[in-house]
Amino acid sequence: MGGFLLKKNFFDHWDNIFKIIFVNIGFIASVAFPVFVPMLFEPVPLIGMAFMLIGFLWCFVYLSAAALTLKAISDYGSFGFADFFGNFKAAWPAGLFLGGIAFAGHLVFTMVIPFYLSMYSLVGLLLAAVIFWSMIVALLSLQFFFAIRARLDTSLLKVTKKCFIIFFDNPLFCIFTLIHNVVTLALSAFVAFLVPGPAGILLFLDQGLRLRLMKYDWLEANPDADRRKIPWEEILFDEEEKTGTRSLRNFIFPWKD
Repeated sequence: MGGFLLKKNFFDHWDNIFKIIFVNIGFIASVAFPVFVPMLFEPVPLIGMAFMLIGFLWCFVYLSAAALTLKAISDYGSFGFADFFGNFKAAWPAGLFLGGIAFAGHLVFTMVIPFYLSMYSLVGLLLAAVIFWSMIVALLSLQFFFAIRARLDTSLLKVTKKCFIIFFDNPLFCIFTLIHNVVTLALSAFVAFLVPGPAGILLFLDQGLRLRLMKYDWLEANPDADRRKIPWEEILFDEEEKTGTRSLRNFIFPWKD
């Protein structure tokens, strides 16, 4: 499945590169708000911090809307600018919810864990380690939050529950996905996060979840099957047919094939 996921993701990026760049430009502009606006209120730190928090939460609302929009590409479709802007109404609760969790996680990493480490005791070290690894599990699980919200459920608590179900049932897949996204984000820095950037990561997460859910459809149709031996070639046969293969000539001059 991993190889096909990477191939389809690359094809979809290539076919929709300008739309992905558009979404990334919007996110970069959103990030600029909590970074630069608080500087205007240096004499009044509380106001600056308030603007920083508002901007931080807005970035997550933006990502939530982007995830709902990019879902169309995973489904072999496309989207227009009107679709993107229209998704903000449905996206803002999930964006604020995950943004709040992310902000709490930031406080835990920057304040709670250092506090326990500063105790210089075995108990403090143990508590810091437990919290740290709990946060890692949360990160591995909640990376699929927007994708699950877009595909499975609108109840935020149910979405959160399903995030952890996906992780505990597919830990290696979740680790692979996180590593891929970290590498993607690092490489995106060389092109100012325009490609693949955050939009590319959201698309990859949606692609990965969509394909992984096919495993559960197959298991439901084959209840006696061995869960450790999933026939991905059989499951992804139609997907392979839809995606096809391409030559270098077709990538550069698609109209000539």
